[in-house]
Amino acid sequence: MTLRLRGLRLRTVLLLAGVLGLAACSSPPEPAAREATPSPTAARQFKPGAAGVGDDYFPRYGNGGYDVTRYVVKVRYDPATDRLTGTTTVQATATASLSAFHLDLAGLTVRGVTVDGVAARHARAGDELVVTPAAGLTSGNGFTAEIRYEGTPKPLTNETLGEGGFRHTSDGAVALGQPESASTWFPVNDHPSDKATYDFEITVPEGLTAVSNGAPVGKATRAGWTTWKWAERSPMASYLSMVAIGNFRVTRAEHKGRPVFSAVTTKLPEGAADASIARTVEVADYLEGVFGPYPFGSYGGVVVDDPGIRFALETQSRPVYSSTFFSRGANSGVVAHELAHQWFGDSVSLARWSDIWLNEGFATYAEWLWLEHDGGRTVQQSFDGEYLGASASLWRTPPGRPGAANLFSDSVYQRGAMTVHALRVTVGDEAFFRIVRGWAADRRDGNVTTADFVAHAEQVSGRQLDALFDAWLHGTERPERPTAR
Repeated sequence: MTLRLRGLRLRTVLLLAGVLGLAACSSPPEPAAREATPSPTAARQFKPGAAGVGDDYFPRYGNGGYDVTRYVVKVRYDPATDRLTGTTTVQATATASLSAFHLDLAGLTVRGVTVDGVAARHARAGDELVVTPAAGLTSGNGFTAEIRYEGTPKPLTNETLGEGGFRHTSDGAVALGQPESASTWFPVNDHPSDKATYDFEITVPEGLTAVSNGAPVGKATRAGWTTWKWAERSPMASYLSMVAIGNFRVTRAEHKGRPVFSAVTTKLPEGAADASIARTVEVADYLEGVFGPYPFGSYGGVVVDDPGIRFALETQSRPVYSSTFFSRGANSGVVAHELAHQWFGDSVSLARWSDIWLNEGFATYAEWLWLEHDGGRTVQQSFDGEYLGASASLWRTPPGRPGAANLFSDSVYQRGAMTVHALRVTVGDEAFFRIVRGWAADRRDGNVTTADFVAHAEQVSGRQLDALFDAWLHGTERPERPTAR
């Protein structure tokens, strides 16, 4: 996520989010679900899954006992009534023998659940949907859950970080946010440690555009409604899902055999936002030369104009940008930041939120690299400006353990980027770029921790780097300026 506007750094996280219009597709009626009764023996062999993954900062985020491989999300959204109806199919594998399991679903009303085609009991516990299958789910076996739901979607409010999720707009909706948002419009295991592939079918009133992640795979209009279909075939963390519904100027192209789909809200006159998003593949190609092959099957970007969204977010394959980033003219720096996340954060994803610097430090450093490449300040000048101009609070907040309240603080972004540069200066350019490219390649589509990165950097460089990372990531005083050794 980018919290830094041109000429303005946001000190408070505006985790907002999106509202988007989702529209459920037109599918034939489902066959009647079969009923089954679990035996007393089976009931004794299985236990309920956990209502959270146990993340240090957000213990109730996500759920335990299963691993999702694929979501098929079909929603219908009518902006005139702000009403959403949906059917989501969750394909997963049990990692424990389950008598029940949780899904994250905020606010919406569940109308029915089946597991492997058999009707299942369901109950709500706050923003948790508790599903009790008719028979236990054996560890190691796959299962398919289908959930039908409806309601008026609302964003979530995090006491520390603000709003995120589905947001009604003047011409449709937007759904996005970090660290959580997906559960406001479909049932999900809402933690980045459980990545999955996604198919989206979003039905909206004819004339509106519905943009989501991945490659466009067609659209069809019937009886005044248009269904837009999208497919993200690379594993994706749930907070990286998005939908934007409204009136957009759409640009379609192809680059290196991949589709390019970008959309800029028609609320803005054609100009700086369009020019900035038009540089997407140029910036991606530059970053590919630095970090290695672009990790996804499509490119693009979406610009929205809503007073509640003043951030940019690296939603997978198609980042979303607030119009505020282009209020003073073209801004390719924010494009570089969000595209760098396609490697760092999207392809190589966090195992836990406390290691957020791995996302934001590298994305901010990519801004510095792009600025130098594009004829601006050198990377060293960017480092020096931050190092000498940083506030005392930045040094008091260690980016390697910022705490939930400081998840998106300047320390995570700027000191995180300074940590990356300190590593570069210490090990030299040849080893540094081998470290970065190897990290992106070896950990592609996976989940990582800071300890993983330190071990990787030491292995590639042949250097002992504990002191460097301890000072830059965990210390509470300004480290010495890095020098080559």
